[in-house]
Amino acid sequence: QVQLVESGGGLVQAGDSLRLSCAASGRTFSSYAMGWFRQTPGKEREFVAALRWGVGSTVYADSVKGRFTISRDNAKNTVYLQMNSLKPEDTAIYYCAASMLLTTTSPSWNYWGQGTQVTVSS
Repeated sequence: QVQLVESGGGLVQAGDSLRLSCAASGRTFSSYAMGWFRQTPGKEREFVAALRWGVGSTVYADSVKGRFTISRDNAKNTVYLQMNSLKPEDTAIYYCAASMLLTTTSPSWNYWGQGTQVTVSS
C-alpha cells in the first residue's frame, strides 16, 4: 500500500528557508506525479507544486514561483519542497500527494500524507 510521510515543517521567521521531505513507499513511482498542497483553517486545499517523477517536469502555483523548488531523489524515493523567502502567508499545513495525473486540483490526487505544519512569523 502507498505511504507518503512528510517531514521538515516548523516555525521560522519571514525571509527564512525550510525544506520539506516526502518519503514515498509502497509502489514504483516512476510513472506518477508527486505534488505538494497546503491548507489553512476554513480554506480549501491549495496546489503548491508538482513534478512528474519519471521525467522531472515541474509546475508551480503563481504564489510560490521563484521561491519554492520541488525536486526528487530517485535513490531515496523522496520528494522535496525547498521553500525560500518564506512569507507569513505561506503558513499552512503542507501535504504531499501522489497521482497518476498531474493536475492542480486536489480531488484528483489519489494518495496523501498526513501533513506537516509550517508557520512563518512576521
